[in-house]
Amino acid sequence: MLHDIVPWLRCPVCGAELALDGNSLRCPARHSFDVAKQGYANLLPGGAHTGTADSAAMVAARVDFLGAGHYAPIADALAAATPAGTERIVDLGAGTGSYLARVLDAVPAAHGLALDISKFALRRAARAHPRAGAVVCDAWQPLPLRDGVADVVLNVFAPRRGEEIRRVLRPGGELLVITPNSRHLGELVRELGLLGVDDRKDERLAKALEPHLAPQGADEVTFTMKLSHAEVATVVGMGPSAWHTDTDALAEGTAALREPVEVTASVLLSRFVAGG
Repeated sequence: MLHDIVPWLRCPVCGAELALDGNSLRCPARHSFDVAKQGYANLLPGGAHTGTADSAAMVAARVDFLGAGHYAPIADALAAATPAGTERIVDLGAGTGSYLARVLDAVPAAHGLALDISKFALRRAARAHPRAGAVVCDAWQPLPLRDGVADVVLNVFAPRRGEEIRRVLRPGGELLVITPNSRHLGELVRELGLLGVDDRKDERLAKALEPHLAPQGADEVTFTMKLSHAEVATVVGMGPSAWHTDTDALAEGTAALREPVEVTASVLLSRFVAGG
């Protein structure tokens, strides 16, 4: 719930501590931020742009896709990688909170915070788990979190800034990152002309994070999904190809695929640790 993670937060305007005041979060400088009736708080400063946020329709499609268990092996891998004894988990780019909920189920002593720029996603994330809160913010901007509050940061198919993740992790805290590799959705890449994944994506990830966090190894998670045409459209819409693929051409190409469509999911779970 939101009140459990309020001590983790800071004002996005002045950096001061925040406190619940009715349906708002306020700092001593009287900066005020709304708490929606759905339970999430909006800590985007005034004038922030949300043009890349998931729409209500996109979120509904994600809920159906993830609820069907297609990406369950990814959630299970994250849960298995989360250290025992973890108490504070931040999911950066959490979407609907499904991955965070799976990890919290595996770590009974932990509380979690879902961060995302989409209010539609966070309406779901705020209810994803009884030990989770949800806050709207921009992953590319300074996070509305105090220094060193997180034991673990999750980052699944989402943007990340190494310096900010290092700031909010306690010394010895861990970042768990899920990124697609070159085999991910390979059948759809070939048949539908989608964007492929650079073979050196993992190298670029490490290079971007290593000035701030020390790499601790990585594991590949690969499995086969059987998808309907509607689920193919959803999984395409969940990735970068959604912004670069002609909608009519995608629908036509998808309709020509034999159902169920066998599709490979292949991702890398990379671990990084914050120095002391």
